[in-house]
Amino acid sequence: MQALSRPLARQVAARSVTRTAPYTQASTALVQRTSPLPPAKAKRRHVRAFASSRYDDGSARSAVINVLNNIASKREVQQYLAQFTSVSSQQFAVIKVGGAILTDYIDQLCASLRNLNQMGLFPVIIHGAGPQLNRLLEEAGVEPKYQEGIRITDGKTLGIARKLFLEENLKVVEALESWGVRARPITSGVLMADYKDKETFQFVGEVNQVNVGSIKAAIADGYIPVLTCMAESEDGQVLNVNADKAAAELARALVPLKIVYLSEKGGIHDKETGKLVEAINLDEEYDEYMKKPWVIHGTRSKIRDIKTLLDDLPRSSSVAIIHPESLERELFTHSGAGTLIRRGTKLHQASSLAEFEAISPTMLKQALVRNREGLDSAAVVDRYLDTLKSSTFRAYFDENMEALAIVLPPTGESSTQLAHLSTLTMTRSAWLSNIADNVFQSLKRDFPKLAWTVKQDDENLTWFSEKADGSIAKKGEVLFWYGIESPEEVRELMSEFVQHGRQMFGDVNLESQLHRAAAAAERIRAGAATLMGNRPGAQQQQARAFSTSTKQLLKRPSVTSA
Repeated sequence: MQALSRPLARQVAARSVTRTAPYTQASTALVQRTSPLPPAKAKRRHVRAFASSRYDDGSARSAVINVLNNIASKREVQQYLAQFTSVSSQQFAVIKVGGAILTDYIDQLCASLRNLNQMGLFPVIIHGAGPQLNRLLEEAGVEPKYQEGIRITDGKTLGIARKLFLEENLKVVEALESWGVRARPITSGVLMADYKDKETFQFVGEVNQVNVGSIKAAIADGYIPVLTCMAESEDGQVLNVNADKAAAELARALVPLKIVYLSEKGGIHDKETGKLVEAINLDEEYDEYMKKPWVIHGTRSKIRDIKTLLDDLPRSSSVAIIHPESLERELFTHSGAGTLIRRGTKLHQASSLAEFEAISPTMLKQALVRNREGLDSAAVVDRYLDTLKSSTFRAYFDENMEALAIVLPPTGESSTQLAHLSTLTMTRSAWLSNIADNVFQSLKRDFPKLAWTVKQDDENLTWFSEKADGSIAKKGEVLFWYGIESPEEVRELMSEFVQHGRQMFGDVNLESQLHRAAAAAERIRAGAATLMGNRPGAQQQQARAFSTSTKQLLKRPSVTSA
């Protein structure tokens, strides 16, 4: 765990900056975006509830660089930029902070919120204080009572809880202020509620209305709003409400990109394996999770409540259950250290060209040709499709075919039972909406062993590396694989790649075919250039004659891999 200190006493150690170079342009753009505005523009911007320029340019630059140093690939940086530019029109994040976090991780929380604040981002904070309340009730001799997992809140419990929540709220605000973050306590007037069941639970409420005026006013004035999970009835009675459910109602009202539940456990764990569940794509996996024997009680209700929430929000919204130390990473990328829950994208499968033709006669070819500029790319794709007619394959794609993966399963002669990812093509929006992650989850589920190749200058190389168990590079190409445990199999695979490159997969590898076509076009161009070099005026004529897309043909699209 990285030690944290207060800002005035903080010492910044020297660190390697080798990974920051590719992001210089993006970093500059962000700093320009977050520079203080002229007075006239600042006044207009004041009415925007979710962005502000009330921070120092140098601090913003430092914060941006710190965040980018923790982001692994250009794809993730682009996703961060897309999220950043969208926060002028919708709220960035609602963050629910549990009571244990306030006790044990307050400095980590404040450090992360300071960096966000310096970039002009204002997440809405709502906190609970469950462990602290249990301790105070025990000291007061009040025995906690629960019904259906819900704390029964009598008058004495409510009095203790109300005083405690106000104190904890003030502690959070003071802690943020000590880190240089302007924060505003909002302890009433936002959450309205009805009694859940007065006879059974007494002063327990269910939120039925969220008044966002004071939240927007705080953000417009340059303050991070900090709320407690206390609500009020129509007649002014204070009611205790569940912090998770209160955060969900805030999210429904504010429609944020991210909803974050900070937990000292760092996410949902599979109780059978003990492993962290990294992601749940609800559209595909919800029913499956509801059938798992370990998904019971609190875990079951949490997943169910999150599904209900995300069904009410845009598909771009997601819920992350994370440790406070992972807050910045989770806000800027879907590959954080906790559990990410999203609606995801439902994938379709096909194992014959006829299945594609039934959907659309041209959609498959259009997806394969997409972003491949070149004189012969369409003809190469036609030859590839002819090869697929006599091949066994399985394709994975979304409804609009923004993502397409074609896998050739292992043949009967294969001793390694290694499947081959023949091609993977993604639109830019597919990368940014994480359909690529959905696709690879499906591939790992269906193919225990898989190999694929990528150009070494691919902007998503880090992402591919994260999906693989091993890799080897040769002459600008990288072979990736997962699922191979035998050292002999690994050596055999590497040896074949060293000898043949991506041509080891033959004509079933679309990228290999495109590369050969591009190389042939380059040889023709070079030969013609040599012949013309001896003719008068050849230089000028050559420039005109060969101003074709051959160069583009040689440049492999960064969003397509195989």
